[in-house]
Amino acid sequence: MEIWPGKPYPLGATFDGRGTNFALYSSVAEHVYLCLIGKDGTEERVELKEVDGGVWHCFLPGVRPGQRYGYRIDGPYEPAHGLRCDPSKLLLDPYAKAIDGQVTNDQALFSYSFDNPAEHIALDSAKVAMTSIVINPYFDWGHDRPPKHDYNDTIIYEAHVRGMTMRHPDIPENIRGTYQAMAHHAVIDYLVDLGVTAIELMPCHQFVNDTSLQAKGLSNYWGYNTIGFFAPHGAYAASGSTGGQVDEFKSMVKAYHEAGLEVIMDVVYNHTAEGNHMGPTLSFRGIDNPSYYRLVEDSPEHYFDTTGTGNSLNMRSPHTLQLIMDSLRYWITDMHVDGFRFDLASTLARELHDVDKLSSFFDIIQQDPIISQVKLIAEPWDVGPGGYNVGGFPPLWSEWNGKYRDAVRDFWRGNPAALSEFASRITGSSDLYEATGRRPMASINFVTAHDGFTLHDLVSYNHKHNAANGEGGADGDSHNRSWNCGAEGPTDDEAINTLRDKQERNFLTTLLLSQGVPMICHGDEVRRTQGGNNNGYCQDNETTWIDWNLDDHATALHDFTRSLISFRKEHPVFRRRRFLTGNTWRGGDTEIGEVEWMRPDASLMADADWQTGFAQCLMMYINGSTIEETDERGVPIVDDDILLAFNASSDPVDFTIPDERYADAWTDVLSTGVPLATASTYKPGAPFTLEPHSIHVFIRDRVTPAPDTPRGRAAARGGFVPKA
Repeated sequence: MEIWPGKPYPLGATFDGRGTNFALYSSVAEHVYLCLIGKDGTEERVELKEVDGGVWHCFLPGVRPGQRYGYRIDGPYEPAHGLRCDPSKLLLDPYAKAIDGQVTNDQALFSYSFDNPAEHIALDSAKVAMTSIVINPYFDWGHDRPPKHDYNDTIIYEAHVRGMTMRHPDIPENIRGTYQAMAHHAVIDYLVDLGVTAIELMPCHQFVNDTSLQAKGLSNYWGYNTIGFFAPHGAYAASGSTGGQVDEFKSMVKAYHEAGLEVIMDVVYNHTAEGNHMGPTLSFRGIDNPSYYRLVEDSPEHYFDTTGTGNSLNMRSPHTLQLIMDSLRYWITDMHVDGFRFDLASTLARELHDVDKLSSFFDIIQQDPIISQVKLIAEPWDVGPGGYNVGGFPPLWSEWNGKYRDAVRDFWRGNPAALSEFASRITGSSDLYEATGRRPMASINFVTAHDGFTLHDLVSYNHKHNAANGEGGADGDSHNRSWNCGAEGPTDDEAINTLRDKQERNFLTTLLLSQGVPMICHGDEVRRTQGGNNNGYCQDNETTWIDWNLDDHATALHDFTRSLISFRKEHPVFRRRRFLTGNTWRGGDTEIGEVEWMRPDASLMADADWQTGFAQCLMMYINGSTIEETDERGVPIVDDDILLAFNASSDPVDFTIPDERYADAWTDVLSTGVPLATASTYKPGAPFTLEPHSIHVFIRDRVTPAPDTPRGRAAARGGFVPKA
């Protein structure tokens, strides 16, 4: 075979039309062998003799896309010193753009004997190992342009490739559960009609199906078990995992962009699928164990684990940081994704023991001209010491706001003394984000996500029901802040079912009318249930897949959610780019704040009212004249005034419409209780009764704005003005 020296960069396998350049980093290897795998499984080895800065490389003129390959690393096998080179193992390229195969619990994948873990054995793994694939990087993107929705206009829909499509009747059966299914017009049209602006896909990096789950007849459904940071997961390809998954993923992104939807990827850079010191040798472990993984300093045979998965990537290694940054840039530039949600992001900030807010990881992203310009969302916790860091990430980052989730759940299940926290969270959580110069968009607001109860289960179960996971109920969170409304699980009691419907509407209304960026978990808008299982990570079946055969209750909730999203989009007062400051707007001789908090009798809340343990009701007035922002043309944004009344108690409560300083009249536009047959107008001082567990939303009666008011000046300049 003709072998040219090649180049040390870019890392991975790069086809340029003439042949393929191969480059692999290993600081501990003594010899590196590139193994070309034939269609019949035969293996041809090429020793890499060119080494620059620890990068072993060559160029093979005859190698074209579709070629399967792997590496064998000859070097020290000294686990006690953290070194685990084993040339009997065929290893994946860390930079592989496509990967074929899956993992079994075959002895050949392990460097120790199952019968005697202290004994090193060297069985060849070629017949059972996953293999890397050379890809053709060319793809016709046409006129693809990222939608680039502003954060304050963003509504995220968290979804799973299989969960979204496996039971969809309008998608051909042969492509369900694939990227092609996600790109099907039935899915895209649904999302566009619902009104969301971005889909956040659960892990689509190549991941490993845990052998322990396979033994139970289960599988790693969620996919938080990455082995390839550049490769789309092959099992999600309708064409099979032979390289076609790359073009299928690109076609999916292109279709979403054409529909005006952004694609955000849930990425797992905190650990890999190789597990702890007893795990299989698939790639990183056998290539350069101490460079890629955090090892216990006084016991390097073991892995420093802050993820609960057996290992953590080594963020102190420049080559590991390079791997992550190269991966992020690749998904942006080559795959055209619009952002990332980082799983267990606190682990990425651990250079030493504690989470370091000034770590190299953040510094590199901050200065990177490509990565810094997309949406970056942190899951701001891990399982290590000091790992809970909601509000602790630097500027440029948004965060899953776990405190928002907890506060909203507590309020609507009737917890005492929840008013103050609830008010802080629905106004953007300035206490968490403002001090670091961030804005309300730093808060990704959610009530439910893939991890935990679905929305319907949140109002139907007090306890988790995870027996199907085969862990004796030990898995999943036991403190869910849920309320079953009077019965555990399904019931024929109409009063309980009616209450559950209201609670679902309460959660969605709160979510979509809060400051910050709302995130809806897929299927919540159609009452998806997992039967009380709050940890569906291993349930790749009807437990977790959306049932698109909607009953009347599901259809009604879907329509309600769609109207809520539309209402949010119509009113920039819910999508402020800046935190509420306490500024006032003078209307005549009256000063009215940006937001006013009132008791049910319309008197302003006093400090003592916020601390009242039994209080479960309040009104919130939002002043649409004080947004103090402009659109892209510099025109002031002015909106309607909004009045929201909340009743989380189990009794009806009498409320009073605020006095004429706020408006001459109010019109009700939304109720989470009894549906509004027709809109009603209320004058200042008028009473209304808010039924238990419900929200009522009013809008200031729409009138032609006077010319000397902010509304009038905005109208004169062509700005946003409520239509008469």
